[in-house]
Amino acid sequence: MTTLEPIRVALIGTSRRTSYLYWPLLKAMPEVQLVAIWGRNAEKVRALGTQFGVPAHTNLDRLVRETAPQVGIVSVSYHANGQVGLMTVEAGLHALLETPIAHDLREADAIIAAAQQRHLKIEIAEQFHRRPLEQIKLKLIASGLFGRVHTSFNDFAGHGYHGISIMRSYLGFDAKPVRVTGAVRQYELAAYWSRLANDVRPRPETQEHGIIEFEDGRLGLFHWTSVGYDAPLRWWRSSRFLAEKGMGITVGVGLDVEERLSLLAPGGEAPRFIVLERRWERVDGGALVAMVAHTGDPDQPIVRWDNPFAPKLHGNGPQWHDDEIGVAGCILSLVHAIRTDTEPSYGPLQGRLDQELILAIRQSSAEKRPVDLPLNA
Repeated sequence: MTTLEPIRVALIGTSRRTSYLYWPLLKAMPEVQLVAIWGRNAEKVRALGTQFGVPAHTNLDRLVRETAPQVGIVSVSYHANGQVGLMTVEAGLHALLETPIAHDLREADAIIAAAQQRHLKIEIAEQFHRRPLEQIKLKLIASGLFGRVHTSFNDFAGHGYHGISIMRSYLGFDAKPVRVTGAVRQYELAAYWSRLANDVRPRPETQEHGIIEFEDGRLGLFHWTSVGYDAPLRWWRSSRFLAEKGMGITVGVGLDVEERLSLLAPGGEAPRFIVLERRWERVDGGALVAMVAHTGDPDQPIVRWDNPFAPKLHGNGPQWHDDEIGVAGCILSLVHAIRTDTEPSYGPLQGRLDQELILAIRQSSAEKRPVDLPLNA
């Protein structure tokens, strides 16, 4: 893929992720070339254009005419996702859209329809299930060692659509949800230091809980707290799945997590735990090369996920952390879809569905009853 001409990319927006995340990723990926940046604020976009060494524009149509990008990566304020996402597609660009695809399902539908009319590809920057620890679990499930996954949980492993995507990934993104029962509650908390606000005061907490029933009888369970990213009162992180031949559970405090994956030991009387190995370039570090699962199964003793961004030359490549690898995977998915005229590996319909499920949890709670899917947009 890297022998082809790089895909020309414009950054659409000037949010913090534009400079601290997308720009470094694009610089390090030979599959893409940053050619321009757009923003509403002339002074801010001009400063970023100078920093990135590309033309800066406040007029998107002019940007497209003068710099000829193929892709727009939308990186705007949270509530502008839908509006700017639609604008990007209507400008004729393939798009990587931030999460959620849109807050309103009608906005999401308009974006999807506009892309289909123009034969454009859309990928969503939903990186949680693309992180290395999640990828090796999905490889293990795909290997058949666990058999059928019956029940999947997100237990504070990610908020909203992020947590929903992790939960759904264990069941398979083709599993069709049909009914949602939700409970949303607000509680008062003692004063604590907030990592995000950098102050100490009491705050309210909103807890969201949902049971998602799938067409084939399987279940997804979702739990989140609004202070899950910055409160020492809420340190738990876990995602889980219960399968026909074993189970997997993430046990974690913040980002310090341990994966406990088990199959049956010979004789069927005890669990046999799978050993996960992060394989680095060197014993003492370097870039991540692969995630390797040592299963103990005689027929499939090793299941491996290779990092697609591992250096081709030893010691000559980015040493990205897991989230950067996940986001780069979103970009690579879009690049592959454009070059092969196929669909991205996640895509806008999955992004819309994850948002729909969160809205369904909230609607179910408000109406004090289960709600059937699909929701009325």
